[in-house]
Amino acid sequence: MSEQTRVELPVEGMTCASCVRRVERALAQAPGVRHAEVNFATRRARVDYDPALGDRAGLVAAVKAVGYGVAEHASGKDDSADPEREAMRRKLTVALPLAAAVTVLPFLGLLSAASAAWWMLALTLPVVFWSGAQFYRRAWAAMRHRAADMNTLIALGTGAAFLFSLAATAAPGWFRERGLPADVYYEAVVWILALILLGNWLEAGARARASAAIRKLAALQPRTARVLSETGEVSEIPVESLTPGMRVEVRPGERIPADGVVTEGSSQVDESLLTGEPLPVAKQAGDEVTGATINGAGALTVELHQVGADTALAQIVRLVEEAQGARAPIQRIADRVAAVFVPVVIALALVAFAAWMWLGPVPRLPWALLAAVTVLIIACPCAMGLAVPTAIMAGTGRGAELGVLVRGGPALEQLSRVDTVLLDKTGTLTLGRPVVTALHPSTGNSEEQLLRWAAAVEQRSEHPLAHAVTTAAGEHGIDLPAAAGFTSHGGLGAEAEVEGRLVRVGSRRFLEAAGIVVGNVADAVLVAVDQDFVGALKIDDAVKPGAAAAVAALRRLGLRVAMLTGDTPARAAAVAREVGMDDVQAHLLPADKVAAVRALQASGHKVAMVGDGLNDAPALAQADVGIAIGAGTDIALEASDITLVGSDLGGVVAAILLARRTLRLIRQNLFWALIYNVIGIPLAAGALYPAFGILLSPIVASGAMAFSSVSVVGNSLRLRRFRRPEVPA
Repeated sequence: MSEQTRVELPVEGMTCASCVRRVERALAQAPGVRHAEVNFATRRARVDYDPALGDRAGLVAAVKAVGYGVAEHASGKDDSADPEREAMRRKLTVALPLAAAVTVLPFLGLLSAASAAWWMLALTLPVVFWSGAQFYRRAWAAMRHRAADMNTLIALGTGAAFLFSLAATAAPGWFRERGLPADVYYEAVVWILALILLGNWLEAGARARASAAIRKLAALQPRTARVLSETGEVSEIPVESLTPGMRVEVRPGERIPADGVVTEGSSQVDESLLTGEPLPVAKQAGDEVTGATINGAGALTVELHQVGADTALAQIVRLVEEAQGARAPIQRIADRVAAVFVPVVIALALVAFAAWMWLGPVPRLPWALLAAVTVLIIACPCAMGLAVPTAIMAGTGRGAELGVLVRGGPALEQLSRVDTVLLDKTGTLTLGRPVVTALHPSTGNSEEQLLRWAAAVEQRSEHPLAHAVTTAAGEHGIDLPAAAGFTSHGGLGAEAEVEGRLVRVGSRRFLEAAGIVVGNVADAVLVAVDQDFVGALKIDDAVKPGAAAAVAALRRLGLRVAMLTGDTPARAAAVAREVGMDDVQAHLLPADKVAAVRALQASGHKVAMVGDGLNDAPALAQADVGIAIGAGTDIALEASDITLVGSDLGGVVAAILLARRTLRLIRQNLFWALIYNVIGIPLAAGALYPAFGILLSPIVASGAMAFSSVSVVGNSLRLRRFRRPEVPA
């Protein structure tokens, strides 16, 4: 199979969903292109192509051939730096004052009607030929390619009004001789263009706010880092110059410049900006740290492992960008409507014109022209094109801020429809590592004494159970005495001399072989001092704090919750009881998990699979939505549709609620975009005139059209207020 390259092009000049279809068709026909997808909200085209058959220059040429441009500025910058929006602002500073002047001039009484018309024409020309010139250029480009879009509607409406006014200004006598008033509509032309520009400018700002999550994440990266040389000298360099293996110094309160491992020092690190978890995490030598997180009160030395595009932050930014550029399945509804929308509107404008010419009051031509222009102006497919992608942008951006990374609109839409959630056990419901879950000291001994003896010996061991014991001692704040003469007895236990006494830590068999009476104790790790049994430690893979609350929260959402695990039935049942779950399938191989998912799907269920391990990857890929715990394996993360940056199962609840909220807003957006046109077009055509004598003004229509786009984006921005639900630990 030949190589495939992906490129993203920032497309300039798109104003509605019809533009999207034209650009997509042009790109799809370019040499070597396998797939092209354009996002109206982000104004970007994502193209997969064969580099042996095509290149970026050919793609840019294809976009320009249908009347659009490709910007050179990169995505993710602040919206104030967007050249297209800045150009709109400059044009607005001309259009709005001139529109106000054209409106006020006839009422000043300083000029005759004929002179006022010429002055109004002079004030209108800069708006038509500079501020609004792009609408006419793009409409002409569309016409040359036998297409129509929002620019076509604007150009036809304002162009007809302008030409009619120009004729009435230049030859008013011709109109009067035929019983027609020599009325001019310059104020309608300038206000329509000014309001549409204002709407586009506001919409661009709102779209920038919807994608603010990318900029906020990218801004977390510090600009410089202090690098330690082999001689201990410190030099400050740009983060772009960092390479794996470098050691950097991180002072209290500073951001960690890239991903790596602590080699010296200890501190508390605030990871909330990436994970959403409010509590700082303790870090010491040997612990991994993530770039852009904030160091606490201690100084750290970090050896860098991933830098630049390989850091967790860079991957998160890339994932969010891809998610915001992906098209959700529900977008197909808007696409089908947009395909026929503009031609239908033009036809309706012609029908309105003909009806007023036949049935309207005398003089009929101005009334017919007014109705046709108003229909063309009010019918804007912008809102329809923005309905889905702006909600996806806002939803995926907010999810990233909360530690829920969504790979694209399709995943978010699918998750909103899920009715069954399958949970892996190890690493998902449980911590995935051994921890001390109970201390059982013998008579005359305390829990602290028991843990102190055990940890003193185990601090010299590298066994996973030994790490669990020493970690528990650290959590209890126990200072460990030194151990001498450490000896490990493979598979049985270990012993060492602590404060002049021989301490043994290990299995029943190990202690009984030394002649120590243990008694009826079932726990795994037993401790003896000299010949006296001092107690036992229960070590297990503990259930995560908050797992039971998360399962209960999922059930309250009306979801079926079940466990799929490769563990033994007894252990699976014990964990299930602890988290409040009845539906359990145990002793499953990876293929068995896939079969379980398929069986549910075959019976009509929409399934989300949550896991973290290598053996979960096939089931994650098979499920309608795969959710990977962020602490899991890279393969599990690659196979998933959604990644939880932290390991808290409350993130699953947050992801589902966010998906449901996003889909609800998409439906609201589509409804209002459609209902706006269903109501607006008949009003513009004159539906109220027979009963009430009211005909909508083109100026009002242009304001309503601009408002429709801004309102859809504003509705989507409500997702920025979404809060992660509280799931108690």
